[in-house]
Amino acid sequence: MGERTKFFSVSLTQGPKPRSRRSTATRESRYWRSFKNSQLSSNLFSAVSSLEFSPVSPNDLAATVSTSLLLFSGFESLSPKPFSPISNFSDVAYSPSYRYDGALVAAGGQSGLIQIFDPINKRPVLRRLRAHTRPVRVVRYPKISDKAHLFSAGDDAVFNYWDTAAESIVSSFPAAHKDYIRAGAACPVSPEVFATGSYDHSVKLWDIRANECGGSVAEFNHGSPVESIMFLPSGGMIATAGGNSVKIWDVYGGCRLIHSMDSHNKTVTSLCNGKILNKNSDLSVESRIFSVSIDGYLKVFDYSTFKVTHSTKYPSMLLSVAASPNGFAWVVGSANGVIYSAKKKEGKDKDEMEIDSNSGKSISLFSIPSEVKTNTVLKPSSHRYFTRGQGEKPSEDDYMVKISPKVKLAEHDVLLKKFRHKESLVSALNGKHPDKIMAVMQELVLRKKLIRCVENLEEEELGQLLGFFPRYATVLNYSRFLIGLAKKVLQIRSEDIKKSDKLKPHVKNLKRVISEEIKIQNSLQEIQGMISPLLRLAGK
Repeated sequence: MGERTKFFSVSLTQGPKPRSRRSTATRESRYWRSFKNSQLSSNLFSAVSSLEFSPVSPNDLAATVSTSLLLFSGFESLSPKPFSPISNFSDVAYSPSYRYDGALVAAGGQSGLIQIFDPINKRPVLRRLRAHTRPVRVVRYPKISDKAHLFSAGDDAVFNYWDTAAESIVSSFPAAHKDYIRAGAACPVSPEVFATGSYDHSVKLWDIRANECGGSVAEFNHGSPVESIMFLPSGGMIATAGGNSVKIWDVYGGCRLIHSMDSHNKTVTSLCNGKILNKNSDLSVESRIFSVSIDGYLKVFDYSTFKVTHSTKYPSMLLSVAASPNGFAWVVGSANGVIYSAKKKEGKDKDEMEIDSNSGKSISLFSIPSEVKTNTVLKPSSHRYFTRGQGEKPSEDDYMVKISPKVKLAEHDVLLKKFRHKESLVSALNGKHPDKIMAVMQELVLRKKLIRCVENLEEEELGQLLGFFPRYATVLNYSRFLIGLAKKVLQIRSEDIKKSDKLKPHVKNLKRVISEEIKIQNSLQEIQGMISPLLRLAGK
């Protein structure tokens, strides 16, 4: 996969003192930033297509990566551990789904096969459901009080409702959509109601009890190919993702569009329902919409105020997201095979404390279990961030980046960068390193400035150049270039050379060297003429 980009978090020891008054959005943003980011898995070699948390404690995680279904446990601790992967798929696996009691997990596949597993006892495949002719991208169990059924949909545009115990289809809706079905969700308040989204831009609601009416009880258009769907906890609203927008629809109000969130720059790939525990609210739990996109951003959306309250940037395209039912963790899956996780730090952080204006005491903004006291992150906007000093030691989670030493440029290179061409040539001649002199001359040729530099050379500088020719004009690597240049210099500066007694010795020396080289070449040609017939006779 080449070099792997690592996502890391930096935790420092001190933070700025909290202000007495902050907006709700600011407090919530501080709450999300208190999650500790890490890589849950980084040695995968394929995209993480889907993620799903178990609805019951200890909230295990299921992830589909290539031909495997990966299971992770221990999200109630700081270090989740992977189970042995389930590799019963002959091709790519999609859409893991836990039954509402967490006892079974089902997943679809590229071949159209749906398989059901026991994630706890690791037994072989319990059920194989065959009906789809194309990849099954959507497999979902009902959210409540139904252990015997699930629904599936896929690229064949067919929606099926299954009796898993009998391995049979209870209801089937061929051509449920006009294009691939890539999104689906089960209603949290009714086990018979489901929603599907398709690349034909449409979203349909299905009620199995209305089978005689065709099954579809409502339909609306998202306006883009639908990548993900989720019911909000009340069951009366649906969030859909497609293109770079997330839209919220009022199901009870006739599938009316309530709001469109367009905060992503590229296609939104996945949605999930997250939770925030707010002590200052009458409700103990508030819901948020998590959305991820191929722009690398995770967005947290408060649909009660229609505002994005937090965003996190990851170093690669994101394809999937899931949040734990207890609200203390979320995970995202990337296109390069990395699963990133974020867990709520235990304890009451100073960043989550606020001063009560009436009593003057510190109060906690969010009810989080406290066992271990953790440190906060220094904000770049604070004075203490810039004065923390070079002696600040890294923590175990910090990624050390070694800065390569700065390369010191030679004087002629500095002058070239400043486009001071004549000074660069004179500096190289003063250095008396033939390789560097030749490199500067060739660079000036590329810039079409060498002849101009020769024309502007002073008498002493021209003497240095003419003195360079006799020493290296006969060197094999330099001869062709220097002889041609010497001829050009003599033509351009002939008048100056005739008037100067200091330049004439250099020209005489050059003439002598060239004459000796010509005699040597003639002698070598004579020797070659004598040897060539002997070599031909020896060859015969």
